[in-house]
Amino acid sequence: MQCLHALVSGRVQGVWFRQSTLEVAQANGLTGWVRNLDDGRVEVMACGKEPGLMQLESWLTIGPELATVAEVKGARVEATEEYSGFVIR
Repeated sequence: MQCLHALVSGRVQGVWFRQSTLEVAQANGLTGWVRNLDDGRVEVMACGKEPGLMQLESWLTIGPELATVAEVKGARVEATEEYSGFVIR
């Protein structure tokens, strides 16, 4: 199973970024989590099939309507745990 670990910076907190990420991930059959970081970024760990990961990664560069994404640093990683769904942490 492929996983995407991404750090998203810009105006990405307080703009429904986590909820929107959850919805996009679920729509693409992905499992994992999304959370805010203390430094203002959003961290995403998503696992699933490559087409779904590509859709999510593409969406992360845009984000929801109120967000302003400055940068997405994403990489494919090995799954370190098994996720049963996609959640906001």
